[in-house]
Amino acid sequence: MAQQKLLLKDNKNIALVYRLQTAEAVSLAKKITTWLKAKGYEVFTAPQQTLIPGTKAIKTKTSLDKTGLVIALGGDGTYLRAVRILEGRQIPIVGINMGSLGFLTGNRAEDTFKVLEETLDNKMDLRPRSMIHVMIRRKNKVRAEFHALNDVVIERGLGSHLISTEIYSEKFLVSELKADGFIIASPTGSTAYNLAAGGPILHPEAKVFVVTPVAPHSLTSRPLILPDDLHMSFKMDRRTQKAQLIVDGQNETEVTPDDEVIIKRSGFDHWVVRAPKHNYFHLLREKLKFGDRA
Repeated sequence: MAQQKLLLKDNKNIALVYRLQTAEAVSLAKKITTWLKAKGYEVFTAPQQTLIPGTKAIKTKTSLDKTGLVIALGGDGTYLRAVRILEGRQIPIVGINMGSLGFLTGNRAEDTFKVLEETLDNKMDLRPRSMIHVMIRRKNKVRAEFHALNDVVIERGLGSHLISTEIYSEKFLVSELKADGFIIASPTGSTAYNLAAGGPILHPEAKVFVVTPVAPHSLTSRPLILPDDLHMSFKMDRRTQKAQLIVDGQNETEVTPDDEVIIKRSGFDHWVVRAPKHNYFHLLREKLKFGDRA
């Protein structure tokens, strides 16, 4: 994938998304606000959060459209919340890790101002990450649509029965399978729930998605990697009364056998801010101990 340089000289609006109910994240957000304002930037608190002193609230979508950069202070959950707030807008996000794993928020909290200085000086790269578009169709009418950076999960929820599902790629039947659920992950999301469920790690620039069944009732069921320019669809049979659709960890809606869940690559890429020297394989070794011998 192509990468670009981050240029903020024509847009002085920066929004903060911070880890909720965390004093440390709020404190750092206040310090960043003071630091940015001294440099002539307008600082905003993104929606769905308590206003940080010295910032302005983003109350309308028009205001969000005028944002040049988002700073996410927290863990991967905070980063995904920032992506969710953007609703497909291709506004770059720089992540500062204040959580446990920090796979998406790859910058250490103690390096915050060094990272931000390099970001504002246009010394960082913008790297695109593919996103998933999920559409739920019932009786030929679209009833819901979502975008995901990490994954879309169809799971049985509180029900005690396995989900019995037909999986299609374009018009071709891939498999009929019973399982606790299914994870459809992007390359970015391949190191999240997909990895925990036994799915493969995908390079973030790979143009594919992976479908990984969760606890399948089959000895031969395996994760399936498909090109991201193909449409996938999932349809439960009548033996399954209902299931839950979860997008990037957020429970979105209930699906039934009357619904068809259609998955394709989103028309929007997400832009992540990375240092030019960033090495994905170093990140795997550091965060996931990839290749370590027991």
